Order: sequence, then C-alpha cells, then structure tokens
Amino acid sequence: MRTAPASPTRTDRTPTAMTTDPSLTLHQIFSPAFPVGSFAWSHGLETAVQQGQVSDADGLENWLAAVLRHGAGWSDAVLLACAARGEDAAALTELGRALSPSAERRAETMQQGRAFAATVSDVWGVAIPAAPYPVAVGLTVRALALPPGVALRLYLQAFAANLTGAGLRLIPLGQTDGQRITLALSPLCAELAAAAQDAGTDDIGGFAPLLDIASQRHDMLYSRLFRS
Repeated sequence: MRTAPASPTRTDRTPTAMTTDPSLTLHQIFSPAFPVGSFAWSHGLETAVQQGQVSDADGLENWLAAVLRHGAGWSDAVLLACAARGEDAAALTELGRALSPSAERRAETMQQGRAFAATVSDVWGVAIPAAPYPVAVGLTVRALALPPGVALRLYLQAFAANLTGAGLRLIPLGQTDGQRITLALSPLCAELAAAAQDAGTDDIGGFAPLLDIASQRHDMLYSRLFRS
C-alpha cells in the first residue's frame, strides 16, 4: 500500500517561485487575514480613549496622524526601508526593540514580527528571522523582490487602518467613519512612504510624549480590550 509523501518542513522547502503579481503579494501580506494578530493591539489608543483624550472621529484622525508622523509610523517606515535595502538585520532588530517606549509596545512589534516572519517562511519558503514587525516586513520585501515604495505605502495604510479599527470599537464609531478616517490619512501615508524610501536610521526621530505615556499607562487600566 502506497503512503503519501511527508509534508515538507520549513527547512526542506525551496523558495516558492514568484509567479504572482508583486502587488497582489503585498496586498496578501498586509491583509487583515494575514495571521500576525494586529487586531489585538491598540498601540496605546485604549488609554487615550479611556482618559478622554480621543472621543470622536476628528480626535481619532488627529491622534493617528500624530502616530504616523511623529511616532511609530515614521520610525517603522525607515526600519522597513533599511531592511529592504539589505542593511544589517541584527542592528535593525536591536534598534527596533529600543524604539519601543514600553514593554507592551515592545511585545506588540516583536510578537507581530515573529508571527509575520514564520508565516512568510512557511508559505513562500524563504528564511525570514524573527524581528520587529517592520524589520521582518523589510526583509521579506528584499527576499521576495517586492517593490519597496509600494510596500511602504501599504504598510503604513494597513497600520493606520488597524488602529482605526481599534478606535471604532473603543469610542465607538461606525464603519463609515472608519473608512473616512482611513481615506483622510492616505495622503500622509504616501508622503511618509516617499520620504522613508531613501532615509537612514539617522533620520529616525520624533517627539510625541503623549503617545509614549499612553502606551506606558495601558497596563494600569482597570478594564482592557487590547494588549497594548
């Protein structure tokens, strides 16, 4: 009686041929269905809502614009671009961890990055090490020869859309409000992606103390829906 061959493991797979349009691959890896667990994290937004700093659609849009321009949006974009260019992954990983201002934010980027790397490695057969989320994405962009500029725009839009979704649940707001906010933030995502494409780690910087304080106080909330 013939037996079926054993399923290949990550170590004995060869890289999957890239026969798909790279844009479709990018949409796949940034889809909400891609198993990185982004829905479980609010990036400190839950604290801001509970403390009354964000209470409506305009407040949410402004808060997320600050996250993108002065917080993790910009630093993540630069880390992604550097990794996609082939800069030292270990150094970028160390920097990505150091840029996290709280234990929860560090867990957010490391756990998402680990899940992202494992899924890409299993599906596409490339060796992506566990790293902070933007570094893991940048390494994937390089390994699969994906267009960095498009990857940066979609990464930032997915980041903003995920936090918008958290805001919809926390405030709460309607789905149409969420789509309006995502659309309003799209030009900023494109602007930051273009600036990050040729930026280096020396260009990382920002001043958003309220964002950092919100993330640091999250674990002290009496009731929590999110992990950060």
